[in-house]
Amino acid sequence: MGRRARARRQQQQQQQQRGEEDGGRAGGRRGAGWDGGYPEIVKENKLFEHYYQELGIVPDGEWDQFMGALREPLPATLRITGYKSHAKEILHCLKNKYFKELEDLEVDGQKVDVPQPLSWYPEELAWHTNLSRKILRKSPQLEKFHQFLVSETESGNISRQEAVSMIPPLLLNAHPHHKILDMCAAPGSKTTQLIEMLHADMTVPFPEGFVIANDVDNKRCYLLVHQAKRLGSPCIMVVNHDASCIPRLCIDVDGRKETLFYDRILCDVPCSGDGTMRKNIDVWKKWSTLNSLQLHGLQLRIATRGAEQLVPGGRMVYSTCSLNPIEDEAVIAALLEKSEGALELVDVSSELPGLRWMPGLSHWKVMTKDGQWFAEWGDVPHSRHTQIRPTMFPPSDPEKLRAMHLERCLRILPHHQNTGGFFVAVFVKKAAMPWNRRAPKPQGGTGEPRTCVQPSPAEPTAAPQEATGPSEPDPEPGMPDAGVSASPESAESDGARRDGVCGPPPSKKMKVFGFKEDPFVFIPEDDPLFPPIQKFYALDPSFPRMNLLTRTTEGKKRQLYMVSKELRNVLLNNSEKMKVINTGIKVWCRNNSGEEFDCAFRLAQEGIYTLYPFINSRIINVSIEDVKVLLTQENPFFRKLSSETHRQAKEMRGQTRYAAPSCCVAGGGRRPCGPSCPRTNDCTTCA
Repeated sequence: MGRRARARRQQQQQQQQRGEEDGGRAGGRRGAGWDGGYPEIVKENKLFEHYYQELGIVPDGEWDQFMGALREPLPATLRITGYKSHAKEILHCLKNKYFKELEDLEVDGQKVDVPQPLSWYPEELAWHTNLSRKILRKSPQLEKFHQFLVSETESGNISRQEAVSMIPPLLLNAHPHHKILDMCAAPGSKTTQLIEMLHADMTVPFPEGFVIANDVDNKRCYLLVHQAKRLGSPCIMVVNHDASCIPRLCIDVDGRKETLFYDRILCDVPCSGDGTMRKNIDVWKKWSTLNSLQLHGLQLRIATRGAEQLVPGGRMVYSTCSLNPIEDEAVIAALLEKSEGALELVDVSSELPGLRWMPGLSHWKVMTKDGQWFAEWGDVPHSRHTQIRPTMFPPSDPEKLRAMHLERCLRILPHHQNTGGFFVAVFVKKAAMPWNRRAPKPQGGTGEPRTCVQPSPAEPTAAPQEATGPSEPDPEPGMPDAGVSASPESAESDGARRDGVCGPPPSKKMKVFGFKEDPFVFIPEDDPLFPPIQKFYALDPSFPRMNLLTRTTEGKKRQLYMVSKELRNVLLNNSEKMKVINTGIKVWCRNNSGEEFDCAFRLAQEGIYTLYPFINSRIINVSIEDVKVLLTQENPFFRKLSSETHRQAKEMRGQTRYAAPSCCVAGGGRRPCGPSCPRTNDCTTCA
């Protein structure tokens, strides 16, 4: 017997011996309830129940329903990407094909629940269902339904998203011209909703607005990039910063740098997540009030930084998936008190008809992890001051508390509409924040508006852990210069930067923390790369060629990306202060086999929506029968298509030196197929 065989045999004997010993103690694993899987987590936490019963967040007589809902699995919810031209067709297909087949379906003698629309989501574009993965595998009809959901999710037509997570973007009330900041964006489901709002009008390839999506976790930023890429927008930028001290950005306005202020800010802060107990069952065992006490300061700093960067008249939504007032109303009250009237809570009770919610609390207490209660800051002993802060308590002045209108906050309870727990508050900015209201200081006697100054590279990028005051003061729109001048290091950095190149080589510090990205290089006007592309695709003169960029400063440019002119403005003016992970959309890819012919670049599938309005050649109009062939057959020959389509392809082949018609777009009229095409890397089959 070989050495490995002997070792394997010895291991089996030891395992058998241990099993016999366990069998003598209450039947071993079987006696402990082991049936081949892990023991089920007990959904009980007495401290959790004691805490929320004492705070009274649940209406009288509903406690049992509240706890019963928390112990039930969370229903799956899906959202149809509403801005796309075929959203209505997908909705029609779901309702009249897949959902119809489920009406009389039974699995293991149990009737399957038909998915239902969320009553408060516009145009029936969001649905929830109680179908589990186990049930989905047991019926052919459900298997087809599941495959449909998977394919449409991959193509960006459908998103799996928790119901309550859809609420903040809706209340943000974003429009295509808005500049939007998503402060804590990963994994990106809310970000995709915001992108949809930018592209509400599909006939406009470049909306005036944009979304800057930020997350502090470098790895989660790439998940955010993946989510955003499914929607194919040139108006999205993913950055990697600590939201509590996210840098202020500059933009060029008529030759002068000015501070960028956002029209809409989504502040979905990190939280203890006790509203997610229905899907994250570990929370049952790990829940403690200490989590909320530790997060309160960070949440307040993030919300404060968001308020600083909001334009007067703009709207900011603060949200958590926690039910704890320390993370919710306490943060809202502290921010309102610090703002001294600059911020106001908005009454949004009529904006989502059909949504059931509870008003925010006006009174609450603070409890330590060992169950000790404090009703006001004066009761807290000095030994607890590092754990409990004054901002965790409601304002002591009744008049001030009444003026805050904390009842305008929304608390979503799980048992009311079969959802997770959630909290939302909506702010509108009325004026500059108090620490930004600086006395006017004329600049050279001219009284010109404040201009934006690039910070020194040594500018700190992280706030102290315990600091709860405002971040570095930012100028407000229209405020005069406070006499700040650029540092020599900053001036030298600006002078050394090459025109059109955004993103210098990362420093050693960046490499240590995982940030290492290729630069963003805009294509100059005299670059010989572009004229062949323009001629080959007969691009319209209005095509914004200055918005094309690559990710390399040396060698061949293998991929071309495109951003909107507004994001180009942001990139060119903030390269030293932003850690950009990704931006824009890929529109052309180098085709090595075609370099000796008319054009070395083929169309990228994800950029079709953006490029299509500008392309005046390489277009083949196809019939519905051709579309079916392209979607159901892999690599179909052109002779399998209709005679008219074949004729167009032959004419196109004759216009170039290619042996085949090369890169082209197939469509019926003036609308491309979008990302639902099965051949995502070969646009000759984009139908």
